[in-house]
Amino acid sequence: MLRIYNTQTRQKELFTPITPHQVRMYVCGVTVYDYCHVGHARSAVAFDIIRKYFEYCGYTVTFAKNYTDIDDKIIRRALENNEPWQALAARFIAEHDTDMASLFVAPPTITPKATEHIDEMIAMIQNLIDQGYAYPAGGDVYFRISRFPEYGKLSQKNLEELQSGARIEVNTLKESPLDFVLWKGAKEGEPSWDAPFGAGRPGWHIECSAMGKKHLGDTFDIHGGGKDLVFPHHENEIAQSECANHAPFANYWIHNGFVNINDEKMSKSLGNFFTIRDILKSCDAEVLRFFLAQTHYRSPVDFCDTNLATAESGLERLYRFVEACETNEPASGNAVRPELQATLATLKTSFEAAMDDDFNTALAIAALFDAARDGNRLAPWNTAEQHALLAAFKACGNVLGIFQQPATAWFRHRSQATLSETQIEALIAQRNAARAAKDFATSDALRDQLLQGGVQIKDSKEGTTWSYVTS
Repeated sequence: MLRIYNTQTRQKELFTPITPHQVRMYVCGVTVYDYCHVGHARSAVAFDIIRKYFEYCGYTVTFAKNYTDIDDKIIRRALENNEPWQALAARFIAEHDTDMASLFVAPPTITPKATEHIDEMIAMIQNLIDQGYAYPAGGDVYFRISRFPEYGKLSQKNLEELQSGARIEVNTLKESPLDFVLWKGAKEGEPSWDAPFGAGRPGWHIECSAMGKKHLGDTFDIHGGGKDLVFPHHENEIAQSECANHAPFANYWIHNGFVNINDEKMSKSLGNFFTIRDILKSCDAEVLRFFLAQTHYRSPVDFCDTNLATAESGLERLYRFVEACETNEPASGNAVRPELQATLATLKTSFEAAMDDDFNTALAIAALFDAARDGNRLAPWNTAEQHALLAAFKACGNVLGIFQQPATAWFRHRSQATLSETQIEALIAQRNAARAAKDFATSDALRDQLLQGGVQIKDSKEGTTWSYVTS
């Protein structure tokens, strides 16, 4: 049974979907004014794995992830670039999608844009005004925190403490320093839309409430994002949504942990800020996914060369096992031995137990290593056993986003091989002929030629196999 850590209750809860066999899930997306960084990769990979595990379990998943395509940062960057804000937003949406595809992150079911949902936002704001939860002031519209006694229930922040610690703004039009903006009045030179309460543009928080309601309903199963969104963004979403809809907003709140760089907080000012595309110039995409999955999604992850190298080594070990299943000459027999059936059953049970425990990918990966170790002890395998092992590893790998290509292709991509597969097979055939003729000098010379070409060979009673040298 799947249990999920719910940020709102601070405990793991049995997952019970609103609609049987279906999951409706909303994750806050990016503000599209720059390239995605490793923090975005961490969140994207975490929720991609969560989504894929639901699908592995047989759920139909409706996964919505938005684009904030109107925002102060977008307007400011567009002015700096002397570029229309719409063009800048569209360009970085495309760049975001390219980065996600490079990480094997599946496209969301729904990708709503803020600017395509202005009418829904205006309707929700007017609803809040009509009920007395919001008020216009100086062209802006603010949410009245005092009308929502449950404010703080997600972040578990006390309203009185928030009020005492709030900075008092000079000449504020707000009734309370804690009231947050729903609508920003129009300013010269900035985009705006007409509304009954005055021309302007939406505040950040109202976007997800309106888009979530339209595409997933008043109440949906899961809302997710980074821990930095718990307060105030998700807290404010709850307040405005539950006041507008008179229904719980989301039943489970999931938040991924931060990325640190060499044990320091990632920051442009510290010069330790890395974009996804820069990382992938020197790091394989599956290695990056594997590195991120080795740490539980709620825990902080330390991004550094040492940890990446450790992840690369670990993934290579698993890929070597997959490579053996794909390429080794099969032993005789046409049935899976009971000992191997037990290994496969243990892998399935351990993998699912780990993922059912709040998507514990670290333990799920450990189950793969255990299965590879136990499987190797039972080598060589017959054809049926090879197929069974491959199917089991690929099923787990599809959830984690690894084993996304044949092992030979993965190793070749990472190797310095100069020989084509046709050349490799021809040299191995020549070497086998030399060995049969007991011409060991020629046989050794051909082995050396293969090794110089980036290929290592292994002889066994089942025949000669080869693999690429990667280091």
